[in-house]
Amino acid sequence: QYYDLLNIFKINGYPSEENPYIFIGDYVDRGAFGLECMTTLIAFKILYPNHVFLSRGNHEDVDTNERYGFLDEIFDKYDENIFNCFSELFRFLPLGHVLNKKILIIHGGLFSQDGVTLDDIKKIYRFQAVPISGLMTDLLWSDPKAENGRTPSARGAGVYFGPDVTEKFLKQNNLTLLVRAHEVRMEGYAIEPGNKVITVFSAPNYCDIQGNKGAIIIFNGRTLTPHFIQFDATPHP
Repeated sequence: QYYDLLNIFKINGYPSEENPYIFIGDYVDRGAFGLECMTTLIAFKILYPNHVFLSRGNHEDVDTNERYGFLDEIFDKYDENIFNCFSELFRFLPLGHVLNKKILIIHGGLFSQDGVTLDDIKKIYRFQAVPISGLMTDLLWSDPKAENGRTPSARGAGVYFGPDVTEKFLKQNNLTLLVRAHEVRMEGYAIEPGNKVITVFSAPNYCDIQGNKGAIIIFNGRTLTPHFIQFDATPHP
């Protein structure tokens, strides 16, 4: 949603050394402007390599792009060679970031097993298409739920994980909070049950039909207290 991306910069300022950003995936496949979103973010990454960070989402994957529209968009605007370049880029994107050693920021959610550490995440071989299952798949596809425990995901990949799973993971890894995206939230964000997971969703009126607000989170580096900014959808062609 390119025009909503530009609106975020209008509200919160363009990326710079004084105004760093972390983007957490799903830049393409929804709407006609995935190419423009990606080229804008790539340009800012080149300008500010240490202040603009791009995580991979479940839609930064060749199989998903073939099903949900990005391949068709690129073939309409360019050709197979450009699509292959983007597919290679997507395989290089990090799977997450840790903010000030206390907040894990990923696209999807936690794992189908206990005992996963940050070191385990660092060891994931990410330079590939998203596998059918495993730690990488869970990171990109899982969702929180209100009840304790785990259940299979209706998405067909990842799991639904409860507050107890989050608490155990954060404690084991000396973290305080999990921030993720991946799901529409009508207010643009939600503090999930257990208060240790925040979902942020910055695509307002998702797919032009959902009617939701968008939001971003600003973290003060000293206190790590989240501050939420909400916004409505921006008109687009």
